[in-house]
Amino acid sequence: MILAEASLTPLWVISGYLAALLGMSVMLNKKSAASGEFFVAGRSIGPFLLLMSVFGTTMTAFALVGSTGKAFQSGIGVYGLMASASGIIHSLVFFLIGIRLWAIGKRHDFMTQIQFFRARFESSQLGYLLFPILVLLVIPYLLIGLLGAGTVVAGATKGMFPVAFEAPGPLNGAVPSWLTGLVICSVVLFYILRGGVRAAAIANTVQTIVFMLVGILAFWLISDGLGGVIAASEQTARNAGSKLAREGEIGHLQFLSYCFVPLSVGMFPHLFQHWLTAKSAKTFRMTVIAHPIFIMIVWVPCVLIGVWAAGVTDLKLPGGKANAVLATMVNQFVDSPFVLGLLTAGILAAIMSSLDSQFMCLGTMFTHDIVVHSRGKGRFNDKQLVMMGRSFIVLIVAITYLLSLFPPPNIFDLAVWCFSGFGALFPLVFAAVYWRRATRHGAVACVATTAVTWGILFWFGLIKPAMAGETGHGEFLIGGMMPVAVMFAASVISLVGVSLLTQPPAKEVVDRFFIPRGQA
Repeated sequence: MILAEASLTPLWVISGYLAALLGMSVMLNKKSAASGEFFVAGRSIGPFLLLMSVFGTTMTAFALVGSTGKAFQSGIGVYGLMASASGIIHSLVFFLIGIRLWAIGKRHDFMTQIQFFRARFESSQLGYLLFPILVLLVIPYLLIGLLGAGTVVAGATKGMFPVAFEAPGPLNGAVPSWLTGLVICSVVLFYILRGGVRAAAIANTVQTIVFMLVGILAFWLISDGLGGVIAASEQTARNAGSKLAREGEIGHLQFLSYCFVPLSVGMFPHLFQHWLTAKSAKTFRMTVIAHPIFIMIVWVPCVLIGVWAAGVTDLKLPGGKANAVLATMVNQFVDSPFVLGLLTAGILAAIMSSLDSQFMCLGTMFTHDIVVHSRGKGRFNDKQLVMMGRSFIVLIVAITYLLSLFPPPNIFDLAVWCFSGFGALFPLVFAAVYWRRATRHGAVACVATTAVTWGILFWFGLIKPAMAGETGHGEFLIGGMMPVAVMFAASVISLVGVSLLTQPPAKEVVDRFFIPRGQA
């Protein structure tokens, strides 16, 4: 069933949701003037808000739009690649790394990841090296969100504006991605510039609830449109049977090496900032326990929708783009304009719940790790610190928006490359909190090696094929493994090797960062 093209109801529902989000941000968030409140919410976030903000910021267009498109291409094994591994590994990282970093951050009043690494390894240069690398890895993450939003809204508004947006034509009368990106950026900027990280945490909580409920609704409606779960799966078995078998599309080494990708959460700067907002170590309990369950609730419907789409012989996929699978399935099998708008708003909620935290972390790092570190904290008052953070956030949003005007072919693959870079840096944070012998030279070698290997493999794995016009969806593998396995190995070897060859850090310095048992 296809939605009548003339209905503007979905657009009104989407607009209503965005307006409600803005109204909520005005009512619930006072404008933050104190830097501690703006950047880390006064370290007063409780268990429920922490769970929702941490989960919300990890569920991006990658988890919704990207996973559906990838399942359409590669089959049901996509769930095992990321969701099942992530559910276990994310919680393990929160428990082993997050709680320790929270305790260290509270003890030393850190506000950023880079502040921790600089102090732990007694190296100002390490921060200047790490900052641009983290920014360059976060920007593709931001880009994923804007691209996902544009794709979803275009699918929901298809044919609404045949005169303004070319129908028939490339836009087919839909709201263009450039306009969607502009609106989404403006909404997110409004509430984070006003309320800082607390506003992001509250908005994440509301939006996480929205997109989880809406995701379940979308799954139910699409499965109903296909005749039920069993009928949809049988149709896929008849028309695209390999999509229902992991072995049909994904190799064993490729499958196993994907386990390095979820380690990226240990180095996400926006997650580090959310960890610092926690009221106490006990606040992490709910996050560690519930996070895997929430991942399952989100990923299972998305992956199944992608697998079912592969079995739909008359799927009207614009240009054959995998990014459009979720929007197309919703558009094709949901016959209520109001529900279509609601589903689209839910997807946008997931996307914005990641964008806000990422924007905030970049503004925080720039303010404290570049300006304040180089000029001295005593030279700025709270108002000036907050203003610098806001200004850099606006700059990053503008850069990301401009990059979104030149979209890559596949959201999922771009996200995996982004996560692979963070995953390859995981040995740095693990050694920082568990290996007393790690040295500043080893840390610098680890970061530099990761940057070089990631850059080389990213060029050959994504940029060069895209420039050559190669549109296939095959993974770039090395010996049957994901590139992240090579990057991770190089990172470990450089960190351990150089640390063992250089003078160990002073005991009194290291003792400041190793939490005695029972005090975390």
